[in-house]
Amino acid sequence: MSDIAELERRISAALARIDAGVEALAAIPPAEPAAGPSAIRDDAEIARLAEELDAERTANAQLTERVRAIKDKQEGVIGALETKVERLTGQINAADAEIQRLKRLNDDLSEANRALGTAAAAGVAEPDLINRTMMSELEAMRGARAAEIAEMNEILAELKPLIGEVA
Repeated sequence: MSDIAELERRISAALARIDAGVEALAAIPPAEPAAGPSAIRDDAEIARLAEELDAERTANAQLTERVRAIKDKQEGVIGALETKVERLTGQINAADAEIQRLKRLNDDLSEANRALGTAAAAGVAEPDLINRTMMSELEAMRGARAAEIAEMNEILAELKPLIGEVA
């Protein structure tokens, strides 16, 4: 980005110098044509200066075009990066929500297992505790499966562009 700013500054300075030179030339009253070698030298000098001016204008146009191309390219890259950041942020948020859900399920499972262990130690077999423990374990397994599917989808999302490039 600093290269673009530097190029723009240099182009602006060159244009200012050219404008100042053109204005200075315009301010000089036209000289009476002189006969002889001096007039030929002045005409040759004017032609040389006109060629230099044209060369500077051409260089300026080329630099301006290069600056525009670089700027367009950077805007495209920045747009692509912003899109990727948004997509990755969404994936991180979804993964975080799934992690929180799994933590809650694991806490429920641990609590049910403690209650089942306490009941077993007391010699009481409570069908409700067994059922609750089994349901908690089933939910934990479903959560783990959902997390694995989400992870696979993330991997596939990263591979699809690579597969598309090869194909």
